[in-house]
This record gives sequence, structure tokens and C-alpha cells, in this order.
Amino acid sequence: MRTVIALGMAVLFAFPIWFMATSAFKAEAEIQAIPMHLIPWDFQGLAQFRLAAEIAPMWTYFLNSWLYALSHVGVTVFFGALAGFGFAKYRFPGRAVLFLAVLSTIMVPFQILVVPLFIEVKAFGWENSYPGLLIPGMMNAFGVFMMRQYAADLPDELLEAARVDGASEFRIFLQIALPLLLPALASLAIIVFIWSWGNFLWPLVIVQDKALNVLSVGLTTYTQPYLGQPMWGAAMAASTVATIPIAALFIFFQRYFVKGLTAAAVKG
Repeated sequence: MRTVIALGMAVLFAFPIWFMATSAFKAEAEIQAIPMHLIPWDFQGLAQFRLAAEIAPMWTYFLNSWLYALSHVGVTVFFGALAGFGFAKYRFPGRAVLFLAVLSTIMVPFQILVVPLFIEVKAFGWENSYPGLLIPGMMNAFGVFMMRQYAADLPDELLEAARVDGASEFRIFLQIALPLLLPALASLAIIVFIWSWGNFLWPLVIVQDKALNVLSVGLTTYTQPYLGQPMWGAAMAASTVATIPIAALFIFFQRYFVKGLTAAAVKG
């Protein structure tokens, strides 16, 4: 019975992805056919993908999404580990208050911060530019909190032995702490990549130039055109392209993803 229920839930959640992927190879009229066609009857090959690239710079959107996600992953993972290691292994005045201040930022919805953040970015002259798109949001409190929970379990004796051998604090972090934190770093990297890849609100607000759009924003080009009807075939093709990296990442690294979501809650 558990297997039957699990299979039923799997089919329920996988059906929208199946419909999207198969619709990328259907003719425009067939996508909205009633009754629904579960597989393409009029197979279009890669025609819808070529149409998507003609209507809008889809591959530019794709590259921008990679740049956006990877830059956030790199900065959050490194500096999150650095800050988390500091909070976990160093005693200094105001540590608890400072860590509470960092955590308090998680409680503030990003929608509340959009307007003041936009004003700040505009004051720097970063509106409608890569710095304005990439820099805000590169660092987040979740990464600091998660890495602190992992770093707290590192043996103090190992760090003291490195200090006795004359290693600097930063060298201890790079050569001892980071290798021991690799499973946690992988979990955090996957989570941040998924969040960044699907981020919509900030790229929508700060960017007006199509050449700077990410895929999550660029997809609206196909469903909300200024002239004519929505191009559902091209939209499904572009959505399939946008989904492939996330699907592949989750399939191959799902154990790290699940571990990362649960570890911070169960570690002391």
C-alpha cells in the first residue's frame, strides 16, 4: 500500500513536468487540444526550441541564469562557511547578539526589502546592470546559520594542534575546516543554486534590458507578448530548457539536498 501511494504521489507531481516537456515537441494547436494529448501526435522535433530562440534571446537568458546562480553559490558558500566557522569556533564579545542579528534577517520577507534595496542600488548607479543584478542577495543568513551548525561539530583539538604547529587562523580555515565541511558545502551549494536559478522578483525589478534578463523573467516574453497571442509551444520549450539544470542537479545530488534541509534543524 505504501508503494502504491508513493507511486501515485510521484505521478501526480511528475505530470506537470511531463506535460511541459512533451508540449515542447507538439504543434501549437495540439498543446491546447481537448482531450489532452499525453504524447505528441504531430511531432515537431526542435522547431519550438528554434522558435523560442527567434522570439527572444533564450540562450542569453540561459547564460545569465548560470552567471546569476553560480556567482551566488560561490559567494554564499565561501563567506557563509567563513562566517559560520567564526561564530562556531571563536569566542568574542557580542557573539550571541551578532549571530541573533544575522538570523533576524531571515525573518524579514524579501518583498519588504525590494523598494529600499532598489533605491540603494540605484544610488550606486547599478540599475539595469550586472552588478545591480548579481551583488544584492549574494550573501544570506541561511548559509551562515547552516555552516555554523556544521562547524560546531569540528573537533577543537584538531584546530589547536594546527595552531601549535604555527598555522595562521585563515590557513586553519582553508586547509583544515573547509575539507571537513565539504558535505555541508555541497548541500549549501545545491540549495543556493536552486533558490538563485528560480529567483524572479529581484531580476524583474532591477533589469529592463532584455540582454540582462535571466530565464525566470525571460519566460514571460512568450506568455505575455506585447502583440499577438501567447506562444505556448515556445514557452514550453524555453521552460524545458530552464528546468533541465535543476532536474539534473536534484536527481544526481538529492541526498545532499535533503541532508542540507534537515541537518541545521537537528544539530545543536
